[in-house]
Amino acid sequence: MPDEQFKRHIAYKYRIGDILAGKTIFDADHFRFQEITEKQVVRVNIIANVIEKFVQDQDKKFASVTLDDASGQIKLKTFGDDISKFQNVSQGDTIQVVGLLRSWNNEIYISPEIIKSRTPEYLLLRKLETDLERPKPIDKVQASKLRDQILEILKKQEDNGGADVEALIIDLKQSPQIINSEIKKLLEEGIAYEPRPGKLRYLG
Repeated sequence: MPDEQFKRHIAYKYRIGDILAGKTIFDADHFRFQEITEKQVVRVNIIANVIEKFVQDQDKKFASVTLDDASGQIKLKTFGDDISKFQNVSQGDTIQVVGLLRSWNNEIYISPEIIKSRTPEYLLLRKLETDLERPKPIDKVQASKLRDQILEILKKQEDNGGADVEALIIDLKQSPQIINSEIKKLLEEGIAYEPRPGKLRYLG
């Protein structure tokens, strides 16, 4: 069976802010994926402006480029002979990047596979493209009702060691993004907790 790291992951189109807002999932100390809405994201496709470039072309070759797309900032990092990927990249450029997400010292960055020069208009196109894929927000009454439904399921499943998040998403008639958003609020408020990834329990 081929090693998992050699599988070709989908390069999801995101804005930087969406990537940074995701949840970083580790297996021991090894980065596995970034959980963004209902997706397990390993590979991304972004368009952004280059605001900073650093190259160390000595014994330990290292280079980084800081990108900004108005929703957030993220770094591209390369090592060894791969620093040549940044040869034609300059501060102020607009570029499209396809690469693998990585994490080091609590920082999410991208290891670039493909870098293409783009015109600034592509930034607006990507914003429009990703905005169309976002679920329509629900009002306070709907959000309160959804929250109550989630809590009711958690309480019922407490004797079973908690609720399975995927099953919860299937049972509730709402978009996975909105359900995950409400779950995140419950976690932040300390009303629920995750004993392990994909499992949710009620704290009260």
